[in-house]
Amino acid sequence: MAGNDIVRHPIENGKSRLTIYKLPGGGGFVWCVAGPPDTSKDLPGQTHDILAEVDKRLVEGGTDRSRIVKAEVVVTNHDRKPEFDAIWREWMPEGCGPVRSFVQSIMPDGDQVEVIITAVLP
Repeated sequence: MAGNDIVRHPIENGKSRLTIYKLPGGGGFVWCVAGPPDTSKDLPGQTHDILAEVDKRLVEGGTDRSRIVKAEVVVTNHDRKPEFDAIWREWMPEGCGPVRSFVQSIMPDGDQVEVIITAVLP
């Protein structure tokens, strides 16, 4: 049973690339996930592509990166954290850093990074 307070943008059966929850009276939350569109790129290339996709999805959801409250970063090699962090710091507005985890996991061939975001609506 789905109410109109939750809007999902499905990518395939059982998954969404963007979910929006609007609170009665205003505000709410946006969740999105982004993986690399081009798995032939290295970690920095995939990271730049993913963060550009996150920007698009946040705008589509009615918010922006300055309103991110939580980020979950999944990588195939935790030793690459300094590379990711440098790109993240350049992308994230000063003073807007969210709670963020950075974990290593087995991922599909070619994928080196995935980002899961929670942001708030104005």
